[in-house]
Amino acid sequence: MTNAEKERFPILARVSSPETLKALSAQEILTLAEEIRRFLVEKVTVTGGHLASNLGVVELTLALHRVFSSPKDKILFDVGHQSYVHKLVTGRADGFDALRRPGGLSGFPNPKESPHDPFVAGHASTSISAALGFAEAAALSGDSRHTVAVVGDGAFTGGMIYEALNNCHSGLRLVIVLNDNEMSISRNTGLFSRYLSAVRASHSYGRTKRGTKRVLERIPLLGRPLVALFSLLKRGLKRLLVQENYFEELGLSYMGPIDGHNEKALERAFAEAKERQRPVLLHVCTVKGKGYEKAEADPTAFHGISPKKKRRKTKEKQPLVGEKGMDANQEPSPSSFHHVAAATLCALGTEDTTVCAVTAAMGEGTGLSYFAKRFPERYFDVGIAESHATTFSAGLAAAGYKPYFAVYST
Repeated sequence: MTNAEKERFPILARVSSPETLKALSAQEILTLAEEIRRFLVEKVTVTGGHLASNLGVVELTLALHRVFSSPKDKILFDVGHQSYVHKLVTGRADGFDALRRPGGLSGFPNPKESPHDPFVAGHASTSISAALGFAEAAALSGDSRHTVAVVGDGAFTGGMIYEALNNCHSGLRLVIVLNDNEMSISRNTGLFSRYLSAVRASHSYGRTKRGTKRVLERIPLLGRPLVALFSLLKRGLKRLLVQENYFEELGLSYMGPIDGHNEKALERAFAEAKERQRPVLLHVCTVKGKGYEKAEADPTAFHGISPKKKRRKTKEKQPLVGEKGMDANQEPSPSSFHHVAAATLCALGTEDTTVCAVTAAMGEGTGLSYFAKRFPERYFDVGIAESHATTFSAGLAAAGYKPYFAVYST
């Protein structure tokens, strides 16, 4: 960091490792969160990168590093595009001017870059599988370290998540943080997203549980026995108020939902999760783009942004299909592959009512969002599940339809 940057971000300039982060006061942590958001906006809008997702996990990442002890404890980020805050508090602030440039900081966790990055990943739904590997290795070696997987709710549309959950068992020091912001890149779809919405709406259960426990603890002599009895009755109360809890039915210890922007509450929750000798799922609710008005208003557009110079060069060109500024009623201009694909597919869809479009949570990135506006009944966003999308498309084809599955790739 330059001297001028150290003056603008005085607390961030002092954070060279998670240990220095732990020494900060509660007020300094609040100020640090503000500094990190300003720092990310200043840097990422120039270098390009994933902005909205990182603005949403500031308090979450700070609390993680205040409670756990990286690199002994292993912290894995699903996809990894939301690891910028993690990079900042593990001593890599000086590298942000070269973010995602040759020889510079990776846009994802990278073990070659830092011992605080235990695993490299660039796609969704892989973190719990990898975390299980770390957790099982710790158990086999008798190591007391914890493994933490930070997973966005969008990644829960991918099948690997459930294959991994199926192999979680008691005795593992594993914490799964479900970062629920109702988004992957676009707005989430499907039954699991609706389930999480119902859980988020069940704050009455959490308030009832906490309030009852506080009252019981104040009763002389009988307080602790009553709290123990209350814990036994808790499962029945939860079923009454929020029906079945999917994660507890799988054998996980569920905690939440918790305000993902309340750093002190997150610290308390992580500390409690550490004490449980079984896999814990901590449900955290965050706002994608938090603290930056433009990103909060349009988190899809600010999920991944181009470098500043590149945006200036293409300033007069038509925006990609699905980007802000594209008129839903305007025929896309063939100025890029996205536009050619969108225009061609829409023309085919107009002529042939059996033409369908399929995407794995990348409607904007592949240009299919334009088709979705024209033919919503023939547009299928199956979530982050490419394998399912391929087989689903085969089923449509076998039934006489003509599916086009656009796979987001280089």
